[in-house]
Amino acid sequence: MPPLPSTRLSFPLNSPLFYILPSTSLFPNLIITTTNKKNKFLIPTMSFSSSPSSPSPSSISNPKEPEHPRDPEDQELLLQQVLKYHNQTKHHFTKYARGPHGLDWANQPNPFRRYVSAPLLPLLHFPTENQNPNSSSTQDPLYSSLFLNLPPPKPISKSTISQFFYDSLALSAWKTTGFSTWSLRVNPSSGNLHPTEAYIISPPIESLSDSSFVAHYAPKEHALELRAEVPSWVFTNFLPKDSFLIGLSSIFWREAWKYGERAFRYCNHDVGHAIAAVSMAAAGLGWDVKLLDGLGYEDLEKLMGLERFPKFQIPSRPVKGRFPEMEFEHPDCILVVFPNGAGEFDVNYKQLSLAISEFSKLEWKGKPNLLSKEHICWDIIYRTAEAVKKEISLGNTFLVDPFQSSGICSEGSYKGFTAREVVRKRRSAVDMDGVTAMDRNTFYQILLHCLPSGSRNGGKQKKPLALPFRGLPWDAEVHAALFVHRVEGLPQGLYFLVRNEDHLDKLKKSMRSGFKWMKPEGCPENLPLYELDRTDCRTLAERLSCHQEIASHGCFSLGMVACFDRLLHDKNMWMYPRLFWETGVLGQVLYLEAHAVGISATGIGCYFDDPVHELLGLKGSNFQSLYHFTVGGPVVDKRIMSLPAYPGPDVDA
Repeated sequence: MPPLPSTRLSFPLNSPLFYILPSTSLFPNLIITTTNKKNKFLIPTMSFSSSPSSPSPSSISNPKEPEHPRDPEDQELLLQQVLKYHNQTKHHFTKYARGPHGLDWANQPNPFRRYVSAPLLPLLHFPTENQNPNSSSTQDPLYSSLFLNLPPPKPISKSTISQFFYDSLALSAWKTTGFSTWSLRVNPSSGNLHPTEAYIISPPIESLSDSSFVAHYAPKEHALELRAEVPSWVFTNFLPKDSFLIGLSSIFWREAWKYGERAFRYCNHDVGHAIAAVSMAAAGLGWDVKLLDGLGYEDLEKLMGLERFPKFQIPSRPVKGRFPEMEFEHPDCILVVFPNGAGEFDVNYKQLSLAISEFSKLEWKGKPNLLSKEHICWDIIYRTAEAVKKEISLGNTFLVDPFQSSGICSEGSYKGFTAREVVRKRRSAVDMDGVTAMDRNTFYQILLHCLPSGSRNGGKQKKPLALPFRGLPWDAEVHAALFVHRVEGLPQGLYFLVRNEDHLDKLKKSMRSGFKWMKPEGCPENLPLYELDRTDCRTLAERLSCHQEIASHGCFSLGMVACFDRLLHDKNMWMYPRLFWETGVLGQVLYLEAHAVGISATGIGCYFDDPVHELLGLKGSNFQSLYHFTVGGPVVDKRIMSLPAYPGPDVDA
């Protein structure tokens, strides 16, 4: 069986050879290891230092359900659990985070959750290319235009809801080679594992449902599985007219099957990718998206019908066996989708929570399918998921800021693709050609769309106002350390994109004193990009990303560096997964930007955490690296044939 298509891969750990890289101001004392250079990016196996049967003591022996409010001692225990998870799941040159010794193909999780016996509501399909460019009713907006302003909002209908899911969470293609076939989706996922599930909570929609309803989205069928009918649209007093809710949840087992303990990180990357995918699809219909982040974990469970899953008893150590209850869905977030320009509206979270409590009384339809016959439970994942459960925030205010356009410095860099062409033809490159170079202005244009605040007439970058970051209710916490390899007109070297300029002074003080912090030549005034050091860092970028050539063979790669310690202490442990969500949103922008300018990209979840920090001179946990990415010219594997997404083959390997 061929390897799974993958965007975050690790490799067998061979006998390491220790050596010191050539001395530069970047890494005078950085010691790293190398592995056999015959490792290929497509190898889907991982080797680790411990077996699933080895004990994993936890600072929380049996985490409690969140209380209102939590005791300070409980808070400290939960914080220690989060820090324990983060540090224990770091990759090191001498040891990878714990995971399976190989892939148990017999128990590969089914990539499609279905609710058996739930009524299926088919959705409409749409062409990728506009069949009639002169028809305003079918015209899909240009991708780059969405960053300037949103089109007039379309009403909720079977057609628009169908288009919304088709351009955000649906299948995008099938791939086949030899005797194996697998599907790809619009929203990216590490290893094509897809731990993220989606739900819609909506008022009545003609030709879909005569009553308000809750439905699970089934991407293979491009259909809604009706889970429950709601007597009336209970959110009339809370949400604008013509709005609905989207819920996202995670099945940790899908990711842990391949990646072991690090899976919790990757699941939350995927939540961020899904948030951005939903935001971009909504934008094409003139709809805005915002996270309802004042709700608590229990509210989300009730709203999506997930409280009906059997409660999973967390074992005291990693164990292997038959644990069907481990396939439960962890509710991550609820997004409200509403017409652009609806104006400000206030959400009373206390009254909203009371309304949601009635969902426990609904008649829920369908039984979730079994994904695997046997499982390995990495207990630390589930303990950490307990620790980051969010309580309801009664004092939270719900603000909808005016749409802010993103900066433009090189509109000509885009290839004239429509939004649908970009989102549905997006692919994760499995290799880069090591030749393709990018124009400097194209590089700057991509980074302008990575900024949270867009063009603000000289204002600081900080608040999420631009697409798709505007869906997040917190100020930007994630920055990017860039390894520039092949950008014409820009020297090779290490650069830094500051996405929250309130952090600039702290970053300068925290990082190496020898860095230059100079604006590069031709850099737009409103782009907070800084040159740190000029050097050929291709070999360094490759080795820091688990020795993967894809990190050095593109035009540039990067590590996403997040504000960490202060944020967890100040805003509570529930911000831990949200930091990964922000990296996923940023990663989705990089995916789409790369394809819009005619190249490709790939997310890299395998990297050596602390050596990245040492490279930058970061000490302690004030800032932590949470995700890597690479952008460049893809190498296409001609052995793999592409098939249409719909109708697709019956078998998904």
